[in-house]
Parts: sequence; C-alpha cells; structure tokens
Amino acid sequence: MLNPGPGEIAALLTAVSWTATMMAFEAAGRRVGSLNVNFLRVAIAVVFLSVFGFWRRGLWLPLDAGAHEWIWLSVSGLIGLTLGDICLFRAFVLVGARISALVMAFVPVISALISWLFLGEVLGLRDRTGMFLATAGIVMVVMAKRTHRDGSRSRYSLRGLLMALGGALGQAVGLVFSKYGMGAYDAFAANHIRLLAALAGFFLIFACTGRWRHLIAATRHRSGMAFTALGSFFGPFVGVSLSLYAVQHTKVGIAATIIALVPIFIIPPSVLLKKEKIGSRDVAGAMLAVGGSALLFI
Repeated sequence: MLNPGPGEIAALLTAVSWTATMMAFEAAGRRVGSLNVNFLRVAIAVVFLSVFGFWRRGLWLPLDAGAHEWIWLSVSGLIGLTLGDICLFRAFVLVGARISALVMAFVPVISALISWLFLGEVLGLRDRTGMFLATAGIVMVVMAKRTHRDGSRSRYSLRGLLMALGGALGQAVGLVFSKYGMGAYDAFAANHIRLLAALAGFFLIFACTGRWRHLIAATRHRSGMAFTALGSFFGPFVGVSLSLYAVQHTKVGIAATIIALVPIFIIPPSVLLKKEKIGSRDVAGAMLAVGGSALLFI
C-alpha cells in the first residue's frame, strides 16, 4: 500500500500484536492447558476493556449499544473467540505458534469462499490464482518434516493442523459478522461485547465439563499466568480491537490480508526465542501463502 489509510495501519498493528500474543499463548498453553488459557485470557481482556471503557467513554460496560450490535457482535464473539479460538489454542500446543499462524493465512481465502457461496461474489482468475498459491504455500511447509531440538524429525500433527484450520474458519466468519454488526459503533466497545459473549460461552463450557478445579490450579502457576496476561493484553484487548477498527475503516478482505502477514512476522522470534530450525522451504512457503492471500484483495 503506497498510501495506507487508518484501516490498513490498524491491520498492520494487529499483525504485530497477534505475533506477540501467539508466542505468549503457546508458552502459556504448554504450562497450564489451552482451554484454561482461553478462559483466563478472555476474562483478563474483559477487565482491561472495562477499565479502558470507563476511562475513555465513562462506561464500564457497552450499554449504549443497540440490539443489532449486541446480537451480531455476540454471535461473532461466540464463533470467533470461543469456538474458533478453542481450536486455535489447541493447535498452539500441538503444532506450535508458527505453523498455526501459517494456517491462519487461510483466513482471506476462507473469506473469499464465504463471499462466493453466500453473497454470490464472482471469483475471477486472479482470485483463483491467489487461493491456489496460498494453499500451495501452506502445504509446502506443513507437509515437510519438522526438525526437533534433539535432531529428530517427524510430521506435523494432523489433528493440530485441523485445529488451526478450525481457528482460521472461526476468525473469518467472526470478522464478517463483526463488520456487519458493528457498523459505525466504537471498535473497542464492539470488541467488549464480543469478549463478554465469549466469556459467557466459556462459562457454559466449564459448567458443563466441570473443569473449575483445573482452572483454579492454572491461576496458581506463576509463569503460566504471566504469559497469559501478556497475551491477553496484546491479543483480545489490543489486537482484536485494532482488527475491528481495521475492518471498520477498510474492506474486510484487505484487512484480513494484511493481518495474514503474521506467518512472516513470527519467523524471527521463533528463531531467536524458541531456537526453531527454519529452512528456506519454511520461509518460501510462508511468503507464498501470504502473497497468494494478497492477490485476493490487493
């Protein structure tokens, strides 16, 4: 983008925020469990947004929203932040943040398919080419054997890859519903509604599964809670709010494509902090996936 607007800038900052949050939540999930991290990060983010909302707008809760905003943003929160992120956070544990982020580059492709299936938008040659390239880039990386720190090699977990794909589907649908439900309403308040709905969803899941004891134990794990708090700040508080601001001020597809740069951004911290072995195939596949996604909307 030669002359990026506020929506495009917000989308780029979202990608940076989500790079940090994926690394933090992978570390937290390995320590206290992905489902516990999911519940805790939503609860922490709700507190962040309540304080921020009171400081910025004089409202602890987004009570100025109408029925339309509450209904559609709540549905978006349940799909994207509850169901989708349950899949994604499990993928963090099974295949790691870097591969999960790469599969999440599928979000623009899924968005295009949803538009084609439900909105009747025609997919041209460039669209189909972009989808093929994005798919090829992802397949190039995930079909290769991963190299572990001890030098051994193995395939990526199929279950983990499917979980990441479920996370991508949840994010794509959540973004579309968010844009429709939010309209001109404040992006941070809209995120607050989504998170309140997601928190209610997790309350229901924990009530049905009786996992409260595991959740309480997770809160006593210092490093797990530290990583959870860090990820909660950069993810559901800052990152998701910026993503809603982005789709509010530019096309969903353009925002999703810029946000899909996460697989590129996450390579340096994966090498520097986690000492992952990144080959030329990994870099080429990530760039191909992001480039293919970009063809859909840019």
